[in-house]
Amino acid sequence: MSTKVTINRLATGVPGLDEVLGGGLPEFSFNLIAGPPGCGKTTLAHQMMFALATPERPALFFTVLGEPPLKMLRYQQQFDFFDNEAINQSIRYVNLADDTLAGNLDEVLRRIVSEVEAHSPALVFVDSFRSVVLASQTQDNPNNNLPQFVQQLGMLMTTWQATTFLIGEYFTETDTNPIFTVADGLIWLRQSVQRNSMVRKMEIMKMRGQPTLPGLHTFRIATSGIKVFAPAAPNPAEAPLEFPIKRLKMGVAQLDEMLGGGLPRGYSLLVAGPSGSGKSILAASFLAEGARNGETGVIAVFEQRPNHSQNTTLADLIQSGQVGLVDSRAPDLSIDEIVQLLLSEITRLKATRVVIDSLSGFELALAPTFREDFRESLSRMVTSLTSAGVSVLMTSELEDRYTDLRFSPYGTAFLTDAIIVQRYIEVQSRLLRIMAVVKVRASTHSDELRLYRIDDNGLQIGEMLPEQEGLLGGRPTRQRFNKTTDEQK
Repeated sequence: MSTKVTINRLATGVPGLDEVLGGGLPEFSFNLIAGPPGCGKTTLAHQMMFALATPERPALFFTVLGEPPLKMLRYQQQFDFFDNEAINQSIRYVNLADDTLAGNLDEVLRRIVSEVEAHSPALVFVDSFRSVVLASQTQDNPNNNLPQFVQQLGMLMTTWQATTFLIGEYFTETDTNPIFTVADGLIWLRQSVQRNSMVRKMEIMKMRGQPTLPGLHTFRIATSGIKVFAPAAPNPAEAPLEFPIKRLKMGVAQLDEMLGGGLPRGYSLLVAGPSGSGKSILAASFLAEGARNGETGVIAVFEQRPNHSQNTTLADLIQSGQVGLVDSRAPDLSIDEIVQLLLSEITRLKATRVVIDSLSGFELALAPTFREDFRESLSRMVTSLTSAGVSVLMTSELEDRYTDLRFSPYGTAFLTDAIIVQRYIEVQSRLLRIMAVVKVRASTHSDELRLYRIDDNGLQIGEMLPEQEGLLGGRPTRQRFNKTTDEQK
């Protein structure tokens, strides 16, 4: 009976990439890193090489560019992953520029083979393979057979006891090349520009022997190197809803009563209302109440950063470390990036309460390409956060339209477990505020429309206006009682 071969998976050293690959890079695989100029191919190769190479398992990096390796290294040294001591210890550079320019592909292939046989590397990189092809096309050399060269090189790289990489500039996946068939893995990098936004994305088009995460995955190049933002997977061990339901206090006593005793633990709550209605104040009360009960929280802000002049309580909680702040000012944000930042803070603080203030500001902070599927992305974000066991409060800016009752400009109200809506009304030439609990899933709750005001102590919820009707229309009128009903009373 044959023994099943176990493929060892290598940790790439690129944050998020192992998750996208489905557990790491298969050892002894032959991989193609492809994409247009400037998308990060060489940086990705170097980051993996410095993470994986050791004196016992060295790396060979062949450069076939018209520039010497020293020039390329000058730029790679700017990244945190670069280790100068590894050069000529764990990593060896071989410049094939002269052989390439001579136009003899057979000689290029012989040189690569001889270096591999001499050093027995565990990792082999050829950058950029496309340059070999283009250089040979300019030579009037009848001995050059490009398809044959590609096939020979690809087959050789699959037979070496090494994990190998070809780095090539390809602009579309429809470029016909036998290397696509021979390769075990195909990592395609893309970059797109919309208005003043530039976004880089990665797709694992092929990786033999393991299930990769499908689709395009955003990545960012920073001084630390490349970071891939893999979509957060829902927690398979998510606990079922407990009965009786455990509830969290909101920091506003009357609101807890309206919610049926507080917000059920692990729920997502949408607070929707117009500008100035007190959404951020309620969010701060939610976090402050958690801190009073020994809980930690996280807030992601996309409008004004909390400071002492705006919200003393929230600023103090952040300063004391009871609340973590996610305040990314990075351009071209994606929802997956924000979710990762949130989950990182949740893990660091063991947080149980999360606030996103606001969805409206969040949408504006995203790169234009991510706004097209904002609704789907919000659904994924809410699922990821609640799967992590936290309770989520999100605020959403609403125009005060008095001809209809809306809870979200994105049509996403159904995604949340609970909804609180805030509105302005006019009574006797005064602008008043009303609040109602629209839904609390699997729980009874108040159906009352209540007046509330904002003072130095936060939200103060008052009484109903039983003698007024048409409150949601913005201009309520005094209720007209039926004569018979009045007489019966």
